[in-house]
Amino acid sequence: MENLLFSINATAPVFALMVLGYLFRKIGLIDEKAASWMNSFVFKAALPVLVFKDLAGQDFAGTWNGKYVLFCTLVTAASIAGIALLSKWIVHDRAKRGEFIQSSYRSSAALLGIAFIHNIYGDTAVGMGPLMILGSVPLYNIFAVIVLMLTAEGREDAAKDRSALLRSTLRGIVTNPIIIGIAVGLLWSLLGIPQPKIFQTVVTDLSVLATPLGLMSMGATFDFKKALGDVKPALIAAFIKLFALAAIFLPLAVALGFAGEQIVAVLVMLGSATTVSCYIMAKSMGHEGTLSSSVIMLTTFGCSFSLTLWLYVLRCLGVI
Repeated sequence: MENLLFSINATAPVFALMVLGYLFRKIGLIDEKAASWMNSFVFKAALPVLVFKDLAGQDFAGTWNGKYVLFCTLVTAASIAGIALLSKWIVHDRAKRGEFIQSSYRSSAALLGIAFIHNIYGDTAVGMGPLMILGSVPLYNIFAVIVLMLTAEGREDAAKDRSALLRSTLRGIVTNPIIIGIAVGLLWSLLGIPQPKIFQTVVTDLSVLATPLGLMSMGATFDFKKALGDVKPALIAAFIKLFALAAIFLPLAVALGFAGEQIVAVLVMLGSATTVSCYIMAKSMGHEGTLSSSVIMLTTFGCSFSLTLWLYVLRCLGVI
């Protein structure tokens, strides 16, 4: 019950901000132009700073576990590849396929995940949580850029020129604000660069804008009629995100000898709610965003119960 209450307290505000954005749009407080600006600001400024903040303050060198990082990396890559293959039979619309793939694998590891681990293990969460982020989050974002670029409207014609497609995709990865935030954050941590108090305050103040603005922007542009048209792929993506990936890879993690905080971090990587970044990136890279927002809403609501169920199962098996 304590874990259920914690999960609900962690996810209910996220859902409430989306509802607020929708209500603000209805009463005219947020119009389409304002929602578009909010989304652009979060994608280009607030979210990269948030990612930087999460990574720059971690002691990756002091808590290094190469086997664990490699496991998180390979599982993330396998998940993305499997979902990409599966999407061809589930989503026939090319643009929506990109949103389906991204929202099915991309977890809220840095936000909800670390808070969830810390609630269970306290200060020991500084160990495996950041290593899980290192093994998964860079791949989350790199493949998100690739998938969204390759499935965006008009990419069919670009695909005829393979060299131009490769150049534009690589350029998209290198210049993506979130990828830049990850790279700078990792370098900052590995080099041990100090963060003056003023710098920390500015970074923190800017980073805290990412989640509320992104969620309200998503709520303000949410279209229930379009969402109902995408209900089947949204439900399938939510099932994959909350149950399927964890059911496939958690037994493998246990078989490899991972336990305790390591397993909880893997559970967060595989089975936590789809991150708001999915919607922000989809909209910013030429996609409609309705399918992404639907999956985010479903997984945000459902993960309070699914994560608690997984914790109960792992506890009963004596893994945690």
